[in-house]
Amino acid sequence: MLGEGVTSTAETPAETLVDCQDAARTFGSGPAAVVAVHGATCQVRAGDRIAVTGPSGSGKSTLLHLLAALEAPTTGTVDRRGVGAGGTGVVFQGPSLIPALDVAENTALPLVLAGVPEDEARPRALDALTLVGAADLAGKLPEEISGGQSQRVAVARVLALRPRLVLADEPTGQLDRATGQRIIDVLIAAADEIGAALVVTTHDPAVAERFAERWEMHEGRLRPRHGPPARTGETARREENS
Repeated sequence: MLGEGVTSTAETPAETLVDCQDAARTFGSGPAAVVAVHGATCQVRAGDRIAVTGPSGSGKSTLLHLLAALEAPTTGTVDRRGVGAGGTGVVFQGPSLIPALDVAENTALPLVLAGVPEDEARPRALDALTLVGAADLAGKLPEEISGGQSQRVAVARVLALRPRLVLADEPTGQLDRATGQRIIDVLIAAADEIGAALVVTTHDPAVAERFAERWEMHEGRLRPRHGPPARTGETARREENS
């Protein structure tokens, strides 16, 4: 169930990964308090492809942070038992690569921090880079690659953990339109490959229309609605070449 009585488009019920019930997030207190999210009720299920839209300051990033457990709700609940420990990967909008590490090392870092031995972490990192079409960048430093390539690497770093849920916060916000669309191709195709649910925040209608489910944020309030069937990266390429 999504928001105020809106149900999922799935024909058969899928496993619920994250369940928000009247979840709100307030920053500050007293007269200076700002309510970023007002009582959101929504669910993310296995296999979902969701775009969260809205202008800057509408609360969409805060909602994503609640789904990721990067923020705790001030009131209400966010149940993430369906995801499990380590089952969520987050792709951030801004630069997130460590300058002193090459691309392969950046991609392997979350695995190493999770306790994966280095001799296992590197092959998994290279597999993830291959998945996003960035294997040729493995030995380069972040300063030697473009913004679009950096986002591919950021996606690969998340995918190396093989999470059940991928959350991407404005992943195309600092890219040109063509590069941004390629990043969405990569995200959708990679999520398909590893079987992860995908939630993306965006203010770009061209990005939002790529997703089967759309949630609108307006002044901190969630207004879910449905969209056309999502195109996978492969489907998009076929349409462009037809």
